[in-house]
Amino acid sequence: AKALKLEDKDIYRITFNEITKNAVKASIKNARKIDMNLVDAQQSRRVLDRMVGYRISPLLWAKIKRGLSAGRVQSVALRIICDREDEINSFIPDEYWTIDADVNIKGEKNTVKAKFYGDENGKIDVKNGEQAEKIIEEVKKSDFSVESVKHGEKIKKVPLAFTTSTLQQEAAKQLNFATQKTMRLAQQLYEGVDIAGRGTIGIITYLRTDSTRIADEAVAAAAQYIGEQYGEEYVGTVHDTKEKKKIQDAHEAIRPTDISLSPAIIKDSLSRDQFRLYQLIWKRFTASQMSPAIYETASVKIAAGKYRFSVSASKIKFDGFLSVYKDDDEKSENKALIHGISEESQVSLADVKGEQHFTQPPAHFTEASLVKQLEELGIGRPSTYAPTITTIIARHYVAKENKNLYVTELGEAVNNIMKKAFPTIVDVNFTANMETLLDSVGEGKVKWKEVIRNFYPDLDEAVKLAEKELENVKIEDEVTDVICDKCGRNMVIKYGPHGKFLGCPGFPECHNTKPYLEKIGVTCPKCGKDIVLKKTKKGRRYFGCENNPECDFMSWQKPVSKKCPKCGGYMVEKGNKIACADETCGYIEAKTEKKEDK
Repeated sequence: AKALKLEDKDIYRITFNEITKNAVKASIKNARKIDMNLVDAQQSRRVLDRMVGYRISPLLWAKIKRGLSAGRVQSVALRIICDREDEINSFIPDEYWTIDADVNIKGEKNTVKAKFYGDENGKIDVKNGEQAEKIIEEVKKSDFSVESVKHGEKIKKVPLAFTTSTLQQEAAKQLNFATQKTMRLAQQLYEGVDIAGRGTIGIITYLRTDSTRIADEAVAAAAQYIGEQYGEEYVGTVHDTKEKKKIQDAHEAIRPTDISLSPAIIKDSLSRDQFRLYQLIWKRFTASQMSPAIYETASVKIAAGKYRFSVSASKIKFDGFLSVYKDDDEKSENKALIHGISEESQVSLADVKGEQHFTQPPAHFTEASLVKQLEELGIGRPSTYAPTITTIIARHYVAKENKNLYVTELGEAVNNIMKKAFPTIVDVNFTANMETLLDSVGEGKVKWKEVIRNFYPDLDEAVKLAEKELENVKIEDEVTDVICDKCGRNMVIKYGPHGKFLGCPGFPECHNTKPYLEKIGVTCPKCGKDIVLKKTKKGRRYFGCENNPECDFMSWQKPVSKKCPKCGGYMVEKGNKIACADETCGYIEAKTEKKEDK
């Protein structure tokens, strides 16, 4: 509008959420003026992103290597992954036991598995083998009886229609799609597909949204379709319209533009992956407009002397939305029990077993769980989740292996600089508050230049301070005693996309490179050779024997030279403690050795 120097009266903006004939015609009837609040919100986002990227990225080039980048959302996402990696590395497992009893019920063919609950006073956590053994011995001598049977109903609520975030999460879980792939396919479905007899039409609504709101005409169309295809009892009556905080609600949820275009009807017009994504969206939306599922439940408490075991079972009474959409939670339940047991039933013990377990560390982030975390923290927007993840993987800050995201050595170095020099930029709360402020600009409550004015001086000061501190850091290639077998020079340690490697200082005349094996001063517990820091093909770090492949020793955690005083095995670093690598041994002590400055 500015470039064409148009008069204000000549400028109109049309907005539509789906590319269909009706939606486009309706938007032309409701053309509106340009909303300068939204323009200002976009401008402030762009200016802030450039300030952070343009001012900080050159510092990373000077400090680590060229080609790196920092970003307002990207650097926080990296920080979140690094923090999780630290949690996992310092996690020390706790032992616990479960006890299961197989119980005979008179009149029933099969035994029923009952889980140990506690005693007459309440729940008991079984912490070790001795405690478990003592309980098992007492249970074996005890008489069994049914203490109580409770029958009831459980209602499983319908899922909400997809937002960008939930679509990315479900497509990752159910279809194994990366976030970028999900967005690419959704864009194709939104822009339009050639449907036989209908021409090219957009078959889903706009794909970047954080709202679960559904347009009234879509609710009406869904009610009619579900009534005809499944029966009136399947039509949902209550729709959850409660929205989370921090949503923009400019677009409705992601749904099919026409519910009567079922996946089966248009399968031949779509590629395999387009079909799978469309089917997921269609089923989820249809389910969101249906009745809840109803389960019949039974909860049985069995007394074994002073101890108590419990059995829970449920079976579907009315499938409701489950007739269309099932998620991973729908596991097969114990169904035989619902009517087959009462307080008068005679029960006896067939077998009882204890099993040792260890608590697990938090899981590594996947693309889906990172999107969920970013959304919950209010960082980024529906349009930024996929590009943010793509960037940190492309920069080799993060490696993706078997769906999991791992921090690389390079990612760790960048995160450490960001935390030290720019703590506010990588602060989760600061970034979330900035998102809220930017939304307020879009609502006309805050002036966009005020946001920039308040942000820039602090950034400028931090950059100048970092430049001064980093001035003295001369990045010189560390010379090693490894001789280049092509030209005889001493090889030097270089930084590549995947971390350190050995390069010839005679480059470009000599192109020789070798993998860099960094010794950690600990000998291999299997063969006595040195343990070195290694990397998988994707860049994830681990510790292995330099004598590989003859010796297959490897550990994800850093081994230490001290042997375990309890079992004689090797020990590893776990945050500020060292622990026996064999978790069944369970020996732990505080770390006393002084850490070197890195």
